[in-house]
Amino acid sequence: MSERATALVTGASRGIGAAVARALAPTHHVILGGRDERALAAVAAELPDARPWPVELTRVTEADVADIERLDVLVHSAGIGVLGRIADQPADVWRRTMEVNVVAVAELTRLLLPALRRAGGHVVCVNSGSGQRANPDWASYAASKFALKAFADALRLEEPRLRVTTVYPGRTATDMQRGVREYEGGAFEPGKYLTPETVARALLAAVEAGPDAHLTELTVRPRGGPVN
Repeated sequence: MSERATALVTGASRGIGAAVARALAPTHHVILGGRDERALAAVAAELPDARPWPVELTRVTEADVADIERLDVLVHSAGIGVLGRIADQPADVWRRTMEVNVVAVAELTRLLLPALRRAGGHVVCVNSGSGQRANPDWASYAASKFALKAFADALRLEEPRLRVTTVYPGRTATDMQRGVREYEGGAFEPGKYLTPETVARALLAAVEAGPDAHLTELTVRPRGGPVN
C-alpha cells in the first residue's frame, strides 16, 4: 500500500463520487469503487495516485478488501433512487433501494473497520435532502436515506476514535438528477443545481478539518434553487 493517506470512494465512476475522488487525489491514494470498470479506469487515469476497484457493493466480501490494511477516509457515495407513489412501488423496489443505500454501506464499513481503526479514520456518508425531509413520490428513497443517517449516528457513538460525517446535498447536476427531472416532467436545468465539484469541496472541508474538529453533519443547498 502507498505511504500516502488512503481514501476509498464508492460510486466513483461519475457524479459526486468522481468529483470527491478528484478532490481527494492531491493528498490521498484513492481507491475508486464502482461497477463500471471502464469508467473507473478513465477516472483513475486522470489522477496522480489512484486505482479502480470494480465491485458489486451488495455482494462485497472480506476477500474484496483483504489488501486494504489501513484506511484514512471511506466515502459512501454510491446509491440509487427509484421514484414513485407508495401505491405503485412493489416490495422489490424497497428491498433493492435499502440493499444498495443502507445494507451495502453497513457491510462495507463493517469489513473495513479494522483498517479504519488503525488510521483513526473518517467515514463520510453522502446522504440527501431526502434524508431530512420526505416528499410525495420519494418514500422508498427517503426511507433509505433516513436509515443511512441512523447508521452514521450509531457508528459515531460506537466508534469514538473515528470521525463520521453525514453530508446532505440538495439537488445536484448529475445523471440521477436528470432522471428525476424526467420523472417530474420538468427540464433539467444545471444552473439551478449544485455541481458535483461544489459538493466535493464541502465534503473535503469536513475531511480536512483539524484533528480537534469533528463535523458531524453538513447540509449543502443550491443558492436560489429548489430546496428539496
